[in-house]
Formats: sequence, C-alpha cells, structure tokens
Amino acid sequence: MNNQVKILGCGLAKAQQKITNFDLEKRVETSDEWIVQRTGISSRYITIDENTSDLAVRASLQAIESAHIQNKDIDVILVATMTPDCLTPSTACLVQAKLGLNDVPIFAIDINAACSGFLYAFQLASDLINRYQKILIIGSETLSKMLNWDDRSTCVLFGDGAGAMIIGQGSSQLFHYANSEGDLSGVLKANGLTLTQNLQNQIPIDQFLTMQGNDVFRFAVRVLKESIENVLKQAHLTIDDIDLIIPHQANYRIINHVAKRMKVDISKFYMNLQEFGNTSAASIPIAYAQAHEAGLIDEHKRVILVGFGSGLTYGATLIDKVGGEECVK
Repeated sequence: MNNQVKILGCGLAKAQQKITNFDLEKRVETSDEWIVQRTGISSRYITIDENTSDLAVRASLQAIESAHIQNKDIDVILVATMTPDCLTPSTACLVQAKLGLNDVPIFAIDINAACSGFLYAFQLASDLINRYQKILIIGSETLSKMLNWDDRSTCVLFGDGAGAMIIGQGSSQLFHYANSEGDLSGVLKANGLTLTQNLQNQIPIDQFLTMQGNDVFRFAVRVLKESIENVLKQAHLTIDDIDLIIPHQANYRIINHVAKRMKVDISKFYMNLQEFGNTSAASIPIAYAQAHEAGLIDEHKRVILVGFGSGLTYGATLIDKVGGEECVK
C-alpha cells in the first residue's frame, strides 16, 4: 500500500535503571562475554516506579515538542504494547488522560502485535491520516514485569522503554507489508488469564515470557528478508536505493545473518540493542529517534522499518524521502 504522510516529530523515553550484563552475572549463571557473543546486548533499562503509560507519556511529550504542536492538536493515540498497565482501560486512554486530553475528541486504542506492534500501528495510522490531522503513535513496554529473572535465556534479552512518533498529511510515500502466522506451539509466549470452571475463582498462573530461541532465530531471519524484499518490490527500488534500515532490535546475530543473506553491508542496519536490549514494540521508534538525532535521517533519505514478533507477526514499512520531521533524543 502506498500512502503519503509527513513525520512531524519523534521522541523516546529510557526506563530509570540501567542493568548491565555484569549485574546479571550476579543473578543467573551467565557472563558478559556469553551474552554479547550470542546477542550483541551489553545493557538494558528497567523501570523502578513507572508503568507502560508513564514511559509512553514521556516519549510522547518529546515527540510533541519536536513536532512544534500542542497536546490538544492530537486527534488519534495508538499505543503498541504487549505489557499494558492493566487489561482495561487501554494504555492509550491512560496516555490521553495523562496528556490532559480528556476534554478533546480522541480516537485512542491499544494494539498488541508484540514486537511488530509499532509497525502495525504505523500502518494503521497511515490509513487513518486521510480522516485525522495529527496522529500520535507510541511503542511502549515494561517487559521487566513479565520476565523470569532466574531464566537466563530470556532475562538477558529484554528491557523497558518507549518511543513515539507524530505523523500528519504530507509528501513522504509509505510502502507497507504486514503478515502473521498463527502460533499455537508457543514459540514466543506469555500466558494470560485462565478460564474458570464451576463458578470458582481462577487460580493465578505463570505469566512469565517464554521463548524457543532456535525457532525464533530461523523465523526471524526468514521473515525480515521477506518483508524487506516485499516493500522494495512495491516501491520499484533495490536495496542499494535504501539509505538506512531500522530493524526490530532483538539480536545482533539475527540482523547480521539477514544482512549476509541479502548481501548488504551490516552498516546499513541501524542498531542500538547493545544499550537497550529488546524493548519489543518500543525498539523501532526508539531506534528511529536515535538515528535521527545522529543525523542519519533527513528529507532526502529512504528508510525501511522492519520487524517480527510473537503471534507470529512481521512486516515492514519503506519511507521514501522522509521530509519535514524534527526529532529529539
């Protein structure tokens, strides 16, 4: 699908506490060398007393400031998250209230596509832009509250954080691709509430995130390549026409494997996972904001956002000649 938008601003929020690999060495049987060799991650941030909506608001305020608009100018709030503050109300509605927008007509919803969530929200926003003027898109996660800190296969990977973007009508062309493959086997899973029987109170269950690493690796390499190639075909471009690729920040080895398969220099892939780890739906907007701050994105650049996540979900968006945005760190 080819839509035209303008990225008006973006921002990010780091969680409060930085946790290094050396900190995790004291908790589980692991080492900095082991984690870096297998993932590329050296640290991650976790919250102390903030929830998903709090991180989302901090990132949103940066995006609003960089877009040179006021809170009341926002028409839509889309929050991509798999770690909402609560089952209801939605995190998007909590963000609305915390931004002081309860007296303003707002279309506010959450989207759960796990690590692909921001891409899904971005694609929905680009379709809504014909009806609304200013759309706030947020990826925000507090994954630390669903991690088993005794499981070294997962606790070393994930962190908390939020990224936000504001789009309006404009001239930048977007080419989208999204897909899903329903997963009943639990390759990447966190349990939810249990069914009740015989009018009995439900029994608390283990809600820790679990992952089958080898299966995720194979899936990720396949679908990242597929997604990039799909949007390139739509835009009638080649990989050489792309200035920057911002992937979901899951694992350096996955991204490096994709680069080799596509015969692309790894430097074309922007990565910040060494500092942030995997922040799920927040990873792409955080990386986008940092890439812009580093001067890697301007009005003459072509950028691909690409990711995958539990579901299983995946997709990509090609932003052709990004124009007019101003983002802050």
